[in-house]
Amino acid sequence: MRSGESGSAWGSLVFGLASVVAVPVAVFLTRFSDSYDLLHAGLVIPVTVALGIVALVLARRARRQAALALSDQSGRGVVAAAGRILAIVGLCVAASALIALGVFGLLEYVGSRD
Repeated sequence: MRSGESGSAWGSLVFGLASVVAVPVAVFLTRFSDSYDLLHAGLVIPVTVALGIVALVLARRARRQAALALSDQSGRGVVAAAGRILAIVGLCVAASALIALGVFGLLEYVGSRD
């Protein structure tokens, strides 16, 4: 086994986990800042999407390498599957954050018309 083969699997896991926790960590950190509010946490949504896409690409590469190997003794197929699942969850978190910002913007617009 070459180190690059399992690196894709573990990379997908790390990037997938980062995509899941990016938005909640940004929201949490706004509680301790006087200059940033909750809306500024929305700036991390594109970062979350990018992390999720990178995790999906790495998981696909690792799964392809695991399929080409004669035996998957390192378990990289399982790690790649976990990275893929985390990436999908991270993209769902980003989508829900984007929807929440859209609803907030709509409510602000309707509220300012009065």
